Amino acid sequence: MLRSDDLQVFVLTAELGSLSAAARRMELSPAVASAALKRLEAGLGCRLLVRSTRSLRLTAEGDQYLGHARAALQSLAEGQQLLTGGRASISGQLQLAAPSDFGRNVLLPWLDDFQLQHPLISLRLLLADRNADLFRQPVDVALRYGPPDDSSLVALAVAAANRRVLCAAPGYLARHGAPQRLGELADHNCLRFMLAGRVHGRWRFQDGRKELVQEVRGDRISDDADVVRRWALAGRGVVYKSWLDVAQDVQAGRLVVLLPELLGEPAPLNLICAHRAHLGETLRLLREHLVARCRVLLEHAPFIP
Repeated sequence: MLRSDDLQVFVLTAELGSLSAAARRMELSPAVASAALKRLEAGLGCRLLVRSTRSLRLTAEGDQYLGHARAALQSLAEGQQLLTGGRASISGQLQLAAPSDFGRNVLLPWLDDFQLQHPLISLRLLLADRNADLFRQPVDVALRYGPPDDSSLVALAVAAANRRVLCAAPGYLARHGAPQRLGELADHNCLRFMLAGRVHGRWRFQDGRKELVQEVRGDRISDDADVVRRWALAGRGVVYKSWLDVAQDVQAGRLVVLLPELLGEPAPLNLICAHRAHLGETLRLLREHLVARCRVLLEHAPFIP
């Protein structure tokens, strides 16, 4: 029988990169922590960690097992809370990755509200536009635009109807005018985003059943979506962004939607996790929390009838 405290030693050791640090966190002696790890490895019949006097790393088996160990501990904690305090008393660490722009400018206050509702939750937030590696990084779940690249990942819809919109700041439009048709974007400074070394310079739209593609150019490119948004707010050019990223700017008059008769590219927002074992009470409540807040922003989207 595997012991939950042995699992805890393993998970903390992997996250902290040190068996002694995990022992201190759990208020155990190094010898007791080492014995717990050896007992777990013996029970599983494989090595989980390669340890030396100077370094520690996960084996291939340990890397595969880490997500399951985290999920098992979370499930045990939630089961105990159901017996002692009900669903609202979820606890533990929520390890979440999110896109830079959405994360900084939209998600942060939503997570503040979530922690106020569930004060026993601690948060580890990773903001980056590159996709987090859910198998190797210390992340349980990620918010991503679009479907997962890996079909083995589990995707839960948060804002399936979300799309990109074309917009610019009033100051830019006062100087350069607003495009009246898609081809006029060739005469505008378009602020472009780069992901995985590829510049997103072909902007796609739908006009009824017809797909339209426009090549765009401009004097600014960034691999940080938040930087692209800030350039747009400063009146540096036209931007093509997820509605969720710019909804509050549009509502406040900081940005103006252009060519609203054209449907922008779909940009569904999903919660992605590596294993179905992660689909516990914490993730269910987080998803409900995010869905409700995205729904409010989508109610004002130009593409929603």
